[in-house]
This record gives sequence, C-alpha cells and structure tokens, in this order.
Amino acid sequence: MKAIEFLSNHSNPGAAALVEVPDPRPMGHDLLIRVAAIGMNPVDFKVRPQAQQAAKILGFDATGTVVAVGEKVTMFSIGDQVYYAGDVTRPGSNAELQLVDERITAKAPVSLNASESAAIPLTALTAWEALFERLNLSVDQPEKNKERSILIIGGAGGVGSIAIQLAKLAGLRVIATASRPESTLWCQQMGADEVINHHGEMPSQLRRCNLEHVDFIANFNQIDGCWEAMGEMIAPQGSIVLITGHEKPLDLSGSFKMKSVKICWEYMFTRSMFQTPDMVRQHEILSRVAKLLDQGQLKTTARQCLRPINVENILEAHRQLESGQTIGKITLSDWKS
Repeated sequence: MKAIEFLSNHSNPGAAALVEVPDPRPMGHDLLIRVAAIGMNPVDFKVRPQAQQAAKILGFDATGTVVAVGEKVTMFSIGDQVYYAGDVTRPGSNAELQLVDERITAKAPVSLNASESAAIPLTALTAWEALFERLNLSVDQPEKNKERSILIIGGAGGVGSIAIQLAKLAGLRVIATASRPESTLWCQQMGADEVINHHGEMPSQLRRCNLEHVDFIANFNQIDGCWEAMGEMIAPQGSIVLITGHEKPLDLSGSFKMKSVKICWEYMFTRSMFQTPDMVRQHEILSRVAKLLDQGQLKTTARQCLRPINVENILEAHRQLESGQTIGKITLSDWKS
C-alpha cells in the first residue's frame, strides 16, 4: 500500500515521503480500513519524529471502508463505512490502509461526505470527554444547566468548535474566546452566546457580559498566558479542564485553592494507549455523535478540504496548523491512483 512517512520534525519539503509498505493484517479486535479522507489536528505536527527517531506514518482522524476484520470483531462487517480518531501508539491514517481497534471506531454519519465526517472524531471525543466525563456535565439533562455558564478558551479551533455546540446542547450559557473577526464570527456560527478576546484582559471582558465568574472553564488553547485570569474568572467550587501542555509550573494555590477549584486533564488517547477496560466507550461516544450529526443537532466543523492526499498537501496542512491561525478543521481526501 501507499503511505506517507514523516522523516523529520519539520514541515519543509523533504520532511515526508511517499513510500510503499506491506498491507497490514487485522488481528483480534482490529478493523482493516481503506482510508477515504483524513482530518488534520495539531497533534499531527506535535508527534513528528525527532532527530534519531525512526520515520513515522502519522495521522489520526479518518473516514473509510472496512475491508477485513480480526477474529474477535463483533460490531462491524466488511463494507461498513466508519470514522475514528485512531491510536497514538500505532501507524496512522496517512496511508491507504490502516488498522484500528473496533472499540474506538463507529459507523460514519450517513448525512455527511467522507471529508465532512473525517473532521469530527478526535475533536468530538476530546470535547465530549472534557465536558461530560471530566466536568461531569450531562448532555441529556439541559434543564439542570440553565443557570450555569462555561468559558471555552480557543473556541474557533477544532475542539472548541465542537465543544461550543455540545455545551449548547447541554443547556449552558457559552462564552467562547477568539482573537480575530473571522474566528469570532465562526464561534458565533457554532452557537456561542458571547465571544471575548483571549489576547485581551479576559476578566473585564467577562464582566461586560454581566458575568463575574463562570461555573466551568474548558481551555483548549495555551495555558501559561491566561492561567492567572482563569483563577480570577472561575467561580467558587467551579471546575476547569485542560488539554494542552504548559511551559511554566502551574501555581495551584491562590484563587484556585481559596475557591476549592477542581482541575482535571483530558487526553483523548488515554483509553487506547492504556487499553482501559472502558475502551469501548469511545465507540459509544462516536456513535452518539454520528446520530446527533444525522439529526442536525450538530454540524461538521470541516472548513477546508485539500485534494488529493499526497505529500505536498499533508505538508501544507501541517504548516497551516503550526501557524495557530486555523479555524475549524482541515481535511484531505482522495488518494491519487
């Protein structure tokens, strides 16, 4: 099969190459999937091989067709159209064929095309787990959240775009952050009630929304520059979820201690990485998300599709992601024969 291998940790020409590798063989719970489209995420460039490391086939989000199954597979059949976010410990979706565990895979939304579906899995799983498992909110009881608010930092990114929609379904008042007119407009289109600028003084902007504090903060952007502001904006006994790294040690004293704030992390790959007993939960979440998409309660966050899937377009997607200026999701589709 054809695959794109990254050879070094940059996005310049020559950093990746088209290679021929043996077709993988499914075993156990594996599905062998012929990839139709892939979605791009910041994690793609963050895990490129460092110096002295072996070349890697990267890529996580994808949509495709099941062409073979392992002996333990029970939930899928050959010919099923599926979507998934993959596993950071295995070869990725930048290939014609990919092995993915059925327990982290679901049937793709029938109302979306391959590119529109490929934009969804990683960000939807991250947002769903962040809101409904880490912050313990409920999407099925919106009446409980009528008086509650959430600040979503990084609202125009891939995770923020789907988190805004999920938080609105859960009945929350949603304040998102963005820094440009086009990203502000995108957050509003996703359903945000108010949008503030994370490059500005956020607590005073929040007060202009007639809010002294928010009950929840989901930070899907950088942490260091807004940590102190988060301590000021979070309500007493509020909860914060984080997904990105930080350069400096986080001071958990001060406001966070005095307010008895709950702080937790969300890492979408935890279940597959550690083969947790509840790994099938990601199949269940993606199945639920597909249903919400097909019912029109959620919409795809795909905004730009590059064709075909080749080295040049993969590198271009990496460069755009590295800029930190992307809105929604970049996808790629169609392997050139």
